[in-house]
Amino acid sequence: MDIASSLVAYWYFHLPNFILAVLMYTLLGRVLLGLMVDADSPNYIWRFFCRITDPVVAAVAIVTPKVTPPVVIWLFGFVWLFWLRVALHYTLLLFNLAPRLGGAAS
Repeated sequence: MDIASSLVAYWYFHLPNFILAVLMYTLLGRVLLGLMVDADSPNYIWRFFCRITDPVVAAVAIVTPKVTPPVVIWLFGFVWLFWLRVALHYTLLLFNLAPRLGGAAS
């Protein structure tokens, strides 16, 4: 099975995994960029990172104490997204729907 057919056959795994990975690494970028720019910076990269990750940050902030600094909430968001990706993969493995290295689900 080639890569293109694998992407089509396992779209239900690759698409959510890709979206979660983009959010996860964008949050990590937000943490690193947050060390160098102000929270209200007009930098377009900073604004892009904030716009993409604000829904995740809002979800994490609901269950995080209000006194927590924003950078900790961002890091918790990174960890939550990582475990969400692991849970997605594990769930699909349980139902024998996850892609395998050989290309065929067993």
